[in-house]
Amino acid sequence: MKTFEDLIEEVQKPGLCHHCGGCVTFCTAINYGALELDADGMPQFADRAKCIECGLCYSICPEIDEMQEETRQVAGWEPPMGRVLDTTVARSTDSTIRAKATDGGVVTALLVHLFDRGHIDGAIVTKQTGPFEREPWLATSREEIIDAAGFYIDSSHGMKHFGHDYSTYSPSVQEFRPMLQKGLRRVALVGTPCQIKALRKMEALGIVPSDSIRYTMGLFCSGNFLFDEKERQVLEQKGGFKWQDVQKVNLRDKLIVQLNTGDKKTIPLSELEFMKRFACHYCPDYAAEYADISFGGIGAEEGWTTVITRSPVGRAILADARGKAVEIYNFKSSPDKPMEVMKKIQTASNRKKKYSKQMHDKLVKGHTA
Repeated sequence: MKTFEDLIEEVQKPGLCHHCGGCVTFCTAINYGALELDADGMPQFADRAKCIECGLCYSICPEIDEMQEETRQVAGWEPPMGRVLDTTVARSTDSTIRAKATDGGVVTALLVHLFDRGHIDGAIVTKQTGPFEREPWLATSREEIIDAAGFYIDSSHGMKHFGHDYSTYSPSVQEFRPMLQKGLRRVALVGTPCQIKALRKMEALGIVPSDSIRYTMGLFCSGNFLFDEKERQVLEQKGGFKWQDVQKVNLRDKLIVQLNTGDKKTIPLSELEFMKRFACHYCPDYAAEYADISFGGIGAEEGWTTVITRSPVGRAILADARGKAVEIYNFKSSPDKPMEVMKKIQTASNRKKKYSKQMHDKLVKGHTA
């Protein structure tokens, strides 16, 4: 049986760790206490003597192919990019949420709707703690859910505080332990593809704390990016702007930088590979294929969100909120738009899968050379 030490050799040392926190979350949730996250978010031994070598931390890791078929069955996964029941474009009916949100505010709107209807006690989201810096957060009120919306930078904080910890990534799975401590049994998880897959692996194994997660909302992910001094200087040159003039940033099929003047600068994602987190080069999942619902900006008009319902639960969530918390895009003038949107998603998904395979093959070749 493989253990955490094998994870160190097979995942951490090659640089493949996604920092999703799944291994540490499980270990702390059942009070083993053998693992912890270091200052950089990397799993490590907290107390080697407490490790009972159960091997579950190894099995949970989204980078490990173990339990692949069982995990796919739990999520109802189908080729080529997960089960797809419906694809649409939507936005929140609440103008306050839309003003704060990155795209159409659909994720926030659905979470608030679920909370108001009494279907969830809380939601694992992320909140902004500084320019380009977000951290996981267990929101337990509608106000806290709304407060977590959006991906803004506040230029008043000053860019001089940036360091390597300034990243678009947030290890949301870490909030499982506070969820259990508060006794919450009906929680929605908003996460990246690797985080959602780690949860599905826990479900396949039937281990805590996965039974407390009722709904999974996945975010389209081209990768997570670092915004250190070097990266920011390059972006200024590529985009032709100054950071002190930036009001808002969004990541869709390109990096969109909105200036205080209202002007927008765009940079293709293909030109952002230099600032992508190392492990993201090896992840094949773009469209959060294991979630109940997946969300992103690709294919949608500005101010709207692309939505893929993947499970009956996901479809029910959207249907219940339709016309109340969520407005569906009027496709009468463009009936082919859903198909066009899905084509764009498939193109992005295929591109990421192909690139991931190339990177994995290159890594394996390097180790066997």
